[in-house]
Amino acid sequence: MPFGVDEAGKGPALGSMFAAAVHCEDPADLPAGIADSKRLEPERREELAAAIRGDDRIRVGVAEIPPARIDDPETDMNSLAVAAHAEAIEGALEGLDPDALEGDAVSGLCDACDTDAERFARRVSDRCADSVPSSLEGRIEIEARHGADDESPLVGAASIVAKVERDAHVAAIADEYGPVGSGYPSDPNTREFLASYVDEHGDLPPFARASWSTCEDLLAEAQQTGLEQF
Repeated sequence: MPFGVDEAGKGPALGSMFAAAVHCEDPADLPAGIADSKRLEPERREELAAAIRGDDRIRVGVAEIPPARIDDPETDMNSLAVAAHAEAIEGALEGLDPDALEGDAVSGLCDACDTDAERFARRVSDRCADSVPSSLEGRIEIEARHGADDESPLVGAASIVAKVERDAHVAAIADEYGPVGSGYPSDPNTREFLASYVDEHGDLPPFARASWSTCEDLLAEAQQTGLEQF
């Protein structure tokens, strides 16, 4: 499997979702210590992500799905995960010389973001058919498995890159707005930030996923409180 794909930030109430694709003809060229990003300390993730990006033998593509796209009523998170995977693959394969490929196809493994892994792989493949370079048209083969970030070094590498991108994104938000927690609805720091922001501004912050129930409920509660004051 010359490339692996994974995402970070599918479930938070704040900020973007990211997907990363990592292409490497020989997985032995990946830095030592690759694992599912959730099993690594933040500092180690950052070290590995820098090593991955700094190696000319490794190609990386990253896709960002911002809150406005997530809140679009015409889509859903499974479809957005498909799009993110396909866009990350496109980025990783951009400029790849098809004549340098070993064999007739370039194959990849995605960490499945759907309960049906085969369906997820099929949807990513269909999406890639419309977005990858014409020189690779019909030559990309994609599989998807649950837990692939634990099993495949390439998917593990992709999970690290995606997680580091997501963490940097949240850190940039915190630099501007103050501590926001992890962005996940279960995080009390995130809930406290959202409640305080809505109480002060009467609206959600611009990086909130307004369609998430956590955000909807807080905004509705604030609006109701405002009405009761009249």
